[in-house]
Amino acid sequence: MDRADDMSRRTVLAAAAAVAAVAATASPALASGGQGLRRQARAERPVSNRFWTSHADWSAGTANGTRAVSGARPAVEIAQAAGRTDYADPHTGKTATWEYAQWTSPVHRPTTPATEVVASWNARTPTGTWLQVELQGTYSDKTKTPWYVLGRWTSGDDKEKDIRRTSLDDQSDGKSSIWTDTFSIDDTTKGLRLASYRLRLTLYRKPGATVTPTVWRLGAMASDVPDRFTVPASKPGLTKELKVPRYSQEIHAGQYPEYDNGGEAWCSPTSSQMIIESWGRKPTADDLSWVDPSYADPQVCHAARHTFDYQYAGCGNWPFNAAYASTYKDLQGVVTRLSSLTELESLIAAGIPAITSQSFLKEELTGAGYGTAGHLMTVIGFTANGDVIANDPASPSDPAVRRVYKRREWENIWLRTKRYNATGKVVSGTGGVCYLYFPTKLSAAQKAALAGVGIR
Repeated sequence: MDRADDMSRRTVLAAAAAVAAVAATASPALASGGQGLRRQARAERPVSNRFWTSHADWSAGTANGTRAVSGARPAVEIAQAAGRTDYADPHTGKTATWEYAQWTSPVHRPTTPATEVVASWNARTPTGTWLQVELQGTYSDKTKTPWYVLGRWTSGDDKEKDIRRTSLDDQSDGKSSIWTDTFSIDDTTKGLRLASYRLRLTLYRKPGATVTPTVWRLGAMASDVPDRFTVPASKPGLTKELKVPRYSQEIHAGQYPEYDNGGEAWCSPTSSQMIIESWGRKPTADDLSWVDPSYADPQVCHAARHTFDYQYAGCGNWPFNAAYASTYKDLQGVVTRLSSLTELESLIAAGIPAITSQSFLKEELTGAGYGTAGHLMTVIGFTANGDVIANDPASPSDPAVRRVYKRREWENIWLRTKRYNATGKVVSGTGGVCYLYFPTKLSAAQKAALAGVGIR
């Protein structure tokens, strides 16, 4: 579980908004898959995704030292340095000089004026390189946000050559705030929304180096999911189960406590590793050589290490997990929201599993045996009566990971945005958040299923 006993940033984020509903900067350099399945019309979805992935996309942005790269997997990378800057890494205490180049997206106006935005990216960052993603938006009252930092990321963790991947706390302008990986309107009850935004990507390397970060995908999910304790029930539309490896986070309890106190908190990287391996990707023996050979499933330890957010002090940073997935050959990862189990059925029908985020009391999910303030699990199918088949990493062993949860219970705890905790306080629900990982080469059915939930 994702530090279930802590007041996580998602709990803080949604609790403030929920209570309100019930009661009434950094510098430029640093700063559908199955026939017969029902599908909501795009205009009805309270979620709007925009990702830049094609050569035309990268060419349409504003380049400051970057270049668009064509080919089988179009990208943006450093062409020449636009400047230099010093970065004092708060997690190592070291200050180093870096040269950088920037790419800024065109302004995007989501179909849904947003209360929340979560960015995600797919990239290769050779040793000694890293990237920063920022967002600047325009509110519905025509004022602008500052440039907010949404993440400083590298896939590596060389103690001498790499920065520590990190989110950035304490960013706010009095109207909105950044909670680890999520842009959020502070008070949604007054009607203020984010009407448009642009993203800025800054790529860093050592001065004079020739290596460069390469970014294949950059974008964001904007959403205005309604406040709700319950969601409408959907009707079952699919019977199917995907073959996905089963890994328990619990068997790693106490291992590598420097990464969020060990495996008991590794629901996100454990789920990520299951889905990555379902697509036929896995770490090499050399990648895993640092892991104690007595530990089972060393790839789970590897995933925890390489998703760890040094500011959040946990492995549950949503975009960092998606970025980790993209470090495997020709694999992509995005963070989005789905609107219904019907949408999730369309993905499963096309062979695409999903990693879902939910929070619940023990009695709200029959058979779970626990309650949580935030937990990730993988949905791999549906039974004949529509119940959810999940690989739940909060299980005592790998064989016990496969669970079947009652459709109505699971649907509600996943899609709701407000709930009551054990003390009766109104706190958050994640409103359908999920990670989707998929290869660059897709079948027509898989492309259609992803397009049906706004992912291209």
